[in-house]
Amino acid sequence: MTIDWELILRLLLGGVMGGVIGLEREFRAKEAGLRTHFIVALGSALFMIISQYAFEGRFDAARVAAQVVSGIGFIGAGVIIFQKNVVRGVTTAAGLWVAAAIGLACGAGMYPIAVAATLLTVLCLEAMHFFHRHVAERVVDVILSCDAETDPFAVLDKVKEEKLNLESYAVSGGRIHLTLRLRQKDYMETVRAFVGKLDGFKIDDLY
Repeated sequence: MTIDWELILRLLLGGVMGGVIGLEREFRAKEAGLRTHFIVALGSALFMIISQYAFEGRFDAARVAAQVVSGIGFIGAGVIIFQKNVVRGVTTAAGLWVAAAIGLACGAGMYPIAVAATLLTVLCLEAMHFFHRHVAERVVDVILSCDAETDPFAVLDKVKEEKLNLESYAVSGGRIHLTLRLRQKDYMETVRAFVGKLDGFKIDDLY
């Protein structure tokens, strides 16, 4: 049996390009990192190679590719979690989906397309990370408790005084639940500074 180095190169490039996306996710401490993206892209490239060269006679290579697109959804769903009313991992799941597509492109020998897709994906992830850190806002839920003699509604007056963007609030049993929209960059400092100006209140939970 002769070794087809061209096909091995396709596998290698597929894994490496998927790994580049995974490395970015690894740096951000996301649910799926370098190993997962590398294996997904490599596996997709292998499936594409098998669909093209493993069968004799009439065959449809697009069938295997279509099954990869469907099957990667199960892996993507595994990294999406719902925690404290917030959905996390959607971007990482999309990254796995793109890594699979890049693997298919490498398996088909479409190297320029695969390289361009990898660069665009990493560029998008990095650009959006910068945007969220320095420009974007986030919704923050703060639960405060107060002393028995403290009026819990006094905190609402302080919210207006500090000109914070209040989305909703709820008061129950001496505790007040605030939903604020704050800048992503310094939301923790903003909340701490705000609570520090309140008499008789302390933070019970923040998320």
